[in-house]
Amino acid sequence: MMKTFAYGLAGLLLLGGLIFILGWQGQWARLVVGLVLWAAAGALVMLARMQPAHTTLVQKIDLSGNVKLQNLTCRQCGGTLGPKSITVQAGAVFIHCEYCGTAYQLEEEPQW
Repeated sequence: MMKTFAYGLAGLLLLGGLIFILGWQGQWARLVVGLVLWAAAGALVMLARMQPAHTTLVQKIDLSGNVKLQNLTCRQCGGTLGPKSITVQAGAVFIHCEYCGTAYQLEEEPQW
């Protein structure tokens, strides 16, 4: 949306600059205004191109050891936790119980 607006405005600046340059008729002020409008249009196009595209962040969890599928239950109330209860923030797994509202970080126990 912003890029489209920037390109449209740059086009208008180029057109205005062309009008000033073609109609300068020996008046240096018109020539200078036309060149300044062209420079502004060029700068606007460069800024629009430098705007980053949308970035998608993908987070992968690499689990160590043998992993077995288990039903997770809340430490506080014993309620069954579903996929909506588990979130990953800053690389750590957090649990939020839908039943009692308890929130805690899931810790991986060493398998000795």
